[in-house]
Amino acid sequence: MTLRAAIIGYGKMGQIRHEAMNRHGGFDVVCACDTHANFDADIPLVTDPTRVYDYDPDVVFCCVPNRMIPDVVCDALERGKHVFSEKPPGRNSDDVRRMQAVEARHPDLVLKFGFNHRFHDAIEDAKRMLDAGTMGDLYFMRGVYGKAGGANYAQNWRNDPSQSGGGILIDQGIHMLDLFLMFADHFSDVQSVVQRKFWTDVPVEDNAFALMKNDAGVVASLHSSATQWQHKFTLELYARGGFISVNGILSASGTYGTEVLNVALNRLDQDGNPIPNPESQEVRYTEDHSWDKEIAEFHAAIAEGQPVRCGTSQQALDVMTLVERIYAADADWPGQIAATATAG
Repeated sequence: MTLRAAIIGYGKMGQIRHEAMNRHGGFDVVCACDTHANFDADIPLVTDPTRVYDYDPDVVFCCVPNRMIPDVVCDALERGKHVFSEKPPGRNSDDVRRMQAVEARHPDLVLKFGFNHRFHDAIEDAKRMLDAGTMGDLYFMRGVYGKAGGANYAQNWRNDPSQSGGGILIDQGIHMLDLFLMFADHFSDVQSVVQRKFWTDVPVEDNAFALMKNDAGVVASLHSSATQWQHKFTLELYARGGFISVNGILSASGTYGTEVLNVALNRLDQDGNPIPNPESQEVRYTEDHSWDKEIAEFHAAIAEGQPVRCGTSQQALDVMTLVERIYAADADWPGQIAATATAG
């Protein structure tokens, strides 16, 4: 089945999604919308989002700033279109609930959010290994995801809370939180320190530290940073019988290094005690298949009725609620950003 697709927001992410659709072959991108329509493209470009519906799309890709996401998603669903939306899913959990309410009125339509990190080969392999049970129960996770701000950082809409809802945590750290939720589900306890230390001319955080625990006792620690001068992605998963680590992640920017998976099973001495520094096996990944896998799942959900496994609206609500709880857990963080959140 070939699906007619329209892209609203034809910046970096819109073009990445366009390329992935072309590789898939099951989409015909019929038009795109962007406020800047003065660049070359092999499709019609419009500046009014409602004009994309003149091209009769079956699906709409929403690649706009966070503030606009609920309006674009809800309008597309009400018009009977399947929707793929970028993360974050709006600025706060209320934005997600608004989209869920419209989704519930259209159960025949597919709504999927773009949390592509779940589809990285190293992450999928780590999940399969833990699910196999060889390592036993998961004990704790550590995640670091950070970058050095970026060009025009202070002027970027992502650092205007009225546009974005927050800073580095909601922009990038949300990916690591989504992975934590994939491995450990809901967190009942959340503690945090949220800071603005270097980028003092912006009203959002440049570092967030969080410590979380679920009802099974699994602990997760996160450091999300916009002052990570050497870009870094690290996810460590420690279980009773060994550990898995993912160091580096293949990204569009190409600045987080090679994606490397390390796996080790504990060795025990004659008394049954773990021997330090068990030998690990290393797997290196050279291609990022996450964009293609994500597009394939979206297409299969529409064309074949397959379930959406990653990027459901409930998963979007869960991770956005966790973001809010991290902001709220630091009583010293400015109230205009720290959302009122509960553990529910």
